[in-house]
Parts: sequence; C-alpha cells; structure tokens
Amino acid sequence: MPPLPLDQLPGFRRRFRVATGAGWVRSAVEDDYHCMRVTVHHDGERATDVQGEMLRVPWTTCPGATAQLRQTFTGVALRDFPARGDKPANCTHLHDLALLAAAHAFDTQPPFYDILVSDPVDGRRHAEIRRDGQPVLSWTESDYRIVEPAGIAGTRLDQLRNWIDSLAPDRQEAARLLRWGNILANGRQIPLEKQSDATRMPPNCYTFQPERKTSARRVGAIRDFSSNTIRPLDSVAL
Repeated sequence: MPPLPLDQLPGFRRRFRVATGAGWVRSAVEDDYHCMRVTVHHDGERATDVQGEMLRVPWTTCPGATAQLRQTFTGVALRDFPARGDKPANCTHLHDLALLAAAHAFDTQPPFYDILVSDPVDGRRHAEIRRDGQPVLSWTESDYRIVEPAGIAGTRLDQLRNWIDSLAPDRQEAARLLRWGNILANGRQIPLEKQSDATRMPPNCYTFQPERKTSARRVGAIRDFSSNTIRPLDSVAL
C-alpha cells in the first residue's frame, strides 16, 4: 500500500469523460502529455463520421492521425469498433477514445474515469482507476511488472491481456485504461531527451510508423496535474 492516499502523492493523472446527444457521442482525455477529443456521429447503428481533435500532443506528426481515425471507423457498426483493429496505424489515444465513445453511445449517464499513478515510492508505483469518483481497480507495479495483487504478480504491463479478458465486462474497460495509463506514467522518470527520438520507438502508433518517424519532432507542453489543484479536462469543453 502507498504511504499516503494517491491524491496526496506526486504522480501521473489522467481523466476520461464521455458526453452523448442525438446522433453523436464525444469522448475526451487529458493527462501530462495529451489532450484530445473524439466525436462519433452515428445513425443509431453505424458511425457516419468520426472527428478527432488534438488540443495538446507530444509530436509534430500527431495531428495527421485524425484523418486515419476517420478512415478506420467511418461506416463501422458501433458494436464492431473493438474488432476493427488497426490500432498501430492510428494514434493510440484517439483509437481508445473512439472505442470508449462507441461503448457508451447510448448511455443516459456516461461514466468518467480518473487514473492516478504515483511516482515511484521505494521503487514501486501505485496505480488506481476510479469510475465516477469510486475506486474500481488498483495494483502496484515496479520496473514494468505487477507486484500486487498476487494473482498477476510478475506479469508485465504489456502482457495483461489474458487477465483482462478474464474479468467481468464492466471491469475490462477499466483495466485496459489503467494498464495504458500506468505505461504512460513510466515516462515521468525518463529524461525528455531520452524520449524525443521517434526513430528509436517501436511502430506501435501513427507517429512511430516507418514512413513518418524520421520527420517527427517532440513538441507540446507537459503538465503535472499532481502539483496543483487543476484536474485534467477542467478547462476543456465536452
């Protein structure tokens, strides 16, 4: 357990929100490195248009991913968004927002999620995700591997898929979001100069594809939401 509540520890913060209306659903995310929105227009079954907005991004090439997002999901049934694939060809964050939007397109009260991941305390990060302000799932991680709970101890963050698939459906979404948030949180301890060469990155997103990684340059402000009272998405309209 962390020595203090996660709200009182410095670390990574990430928030997701969803809003719905007649024929549309919008999702948004903000964290230390990103601020983005996705709007999915639909006819009640299929996406008729998908619009991505990049308000704060880490790479010069990121804005081009909005066209790829539209191509990936326009015309696809909302229920089939997860099976559409093509995540590495997309901005992974826009892709996740599109899936989140599709999953909650008809909710009368869509959820919001908060992810809190502490900076290392005795070499360990403590991670938690809350839905509508209530804790849903937590774990402790060190050097990219789960330490607690015991049932998944030793598993790498990027090898949790089988465990996530074994969870109840309402916890799978939270687990996927927490895993990716914990992965991003590791970047807080990596000097910026060591994470600013896109040519060294694996081809797991739009910017890091071979055809554009050589031209990608690091940009964008990094915000530490744990150092002030402003929360992610506080200043972003949904």
